[in-house]
Amino acid sequence: MGQRLLVLSADAMVYEDLSHFRTLPNYKRYLSGGAEIKTLKSIYPSVTYPVHVTIATGTYPERHGVTNNYEFHPGVLQPPWCWFHNAVKGKDIFDAAKEKGLSTAAVFWPVTGNHPSINHLIAEYWTQFSGETLRDAFTRAGSGEEELKIIEKNSTGLVERQHPGADNSVINFSCDIIRQYKPEVLFIHVANIDDYRHKHGIFNEKVTRGIEETDEWIGRLMAALEDARIADDTNFFLISDHGQLDITRVININVLFADYGLIQRNNEGKLTAWDAYALSSGMSNLVYLRDPSDLNLYNKVHALLRHLCEEGIYGISRVYTESEARKCEHLGGGFSFVLETDGYTAFGDDWNRPLVKTFDFSDYRYGHATHGYLPDRGPQPMLLAKGKGIKEGIALDRRNIVDLAPTFAKLLALNLPGTDGICIGEILK
Repeated sequence: MGQRLLVLSADAMVYEDLSHFRTLPNYKRYLSGGAEIKTLKSIYPSVTYPVHVTIATGTYPERHGVTNNYEFHPGVLQPPWCWFHNAVKGKDIFDAAKEKGLSTAAVFWPVTGNHPSINHLIAEYWTQFSGETLRDAFTRAGSGEEELKIIEKNSTGLVERQHPGADNSVINFSCDIIRQYKPEVLFIHVANIDDYRHKHGIFNEKVTRGIEETDEWIGRLMAALEDARIADDTNFFLISDHGQLDITRVININVLFADYGLIQRNNEGKLTAWDAYALSSGMSNLVYLRDPSDLNLYNKVHALLRHLCEEGIYGISRVYTESEARKCEHLGGGFSFVLETDGYTAFGDDWNRPLVKTFDFSDYRYGHATHGYLPDRGPQPMLLAKGKGIKEGIALDRRNIVDLAPTFAKLLALNLPGTDGICIGEILK
């Protein structure tokens, strides 16, 4: 039989978590003695959706086009997430697998809604309004009748956006897909550890429990592979996308834009017009201009942002122009500036006071810990792998997360040209 691939992304798991993870039974049974990369350099901004697109494409955000978890909708404090694959530019690992005739599946892998190259698709998505059914929502996101039956079968106990219940359902979906359809390429995303870090901080008992839940899920996935009699041919990758940092405050840069006349509000506080608008990525901000070609506006906003940075009290440690962000961090797009955190401040989107807010657990960006900062900051994501195509006993110190897609492609003998990353050949047989 040929090589198979299962990638489990444990959102926000970091290298420091491995000391406990290595004591757990399913790590010992299924991953111990395989290949390890102690730290992966993520991308900028280090947030879930852009990173997962990079993992699938092997390209940076300047090329694949997804620069935030959220779509850009000025004046909307809870804008839609980038659910759908049409936001992605270029070819990814699912396209390459389909071209070779391999069967593909993805369960809650970000930015895969309506992906045409995934045979068995349950995209990361939720019902969008009160009263909408799971069937209606996931049909909109590209699930077919086979997947809808799996979703409905496993919907008991599913509480959307609540962890670990949502993740348990993700694993149930995945196990059913494995047993029924035996996909040759399967990508899965769980977010329990990420959620616990946002709500409780980066290291604590709740996160420790999340590590144990991840080990339990690996055991269930491997049992499904064994039931389907494809375990021996499956290369299992456990990866993560970013770490987190503890924060002490949230600052709304749009409040300052309103103070300087760059945002207009009515008497009820609703945004009515804008010339500059900051969209938070947690611990970084993408600043958009209504007319980027207006040189006077550009210079005015740039001078203001530099002033706020130099003041040292607004949470900004660096101001990048778009061209500087593209050159230094491969981050490019329709924004004009990027603001980087001072290391303990997250950014909000609100244009109404207060300027400084305390924690708000309704949004991942505003909890006790978050991410979105430069990729070399803080605890780092990691990689563990084991399987018939993986060398055993290999430990590498650091590689780039953009190298994962070329590595997957090499393992499966796929054609994925033009990536920014390179194959991590040291871990492959």
